Amino acid sequence: MIDYKQCIIIREDLKLSKGKLATQAAHAAVSSVEKASKSTIENWKNGGQKKVVLKVPSLQDLYELKEIAEKKEIPTALISDAGHTQIPAGTVTALGIGPAKVEELDSFTGNLKLV
Repeated sequence: MIDYKQCIIIREDLKLSKGKLATQAAHAAVSSVEKASKSTIENWKNGGQKKVVLKVPSLQDLYELKEIAEKKEIPTALISDAGHTQIPAGTVTALGIGPAKVEELDSFTGNLKLV
């Protein structure tokens, strides 16, 4: 059986509160799943819907990961905040990647640290 997971990437330079971080991570998770194929979603669900929340230092890092994932044809979702609470509207906060095969994701996210 092939393992699938999803990576949620958060910008650590924004210093988001725990609640805001959780909300942005949830937006990224749902939004990137919506872009995945039905078969990928089913494989991921059958494997327990594995996901990991990781951090990067900056916005540029998010864009670089998004570009790599897109070249590998892995679904992505870049999340921008609505600006109702802590940060200005339009601030890019998170990136959802996948679900996809674990080895594909680990090839470019495996060096990132957990939140």
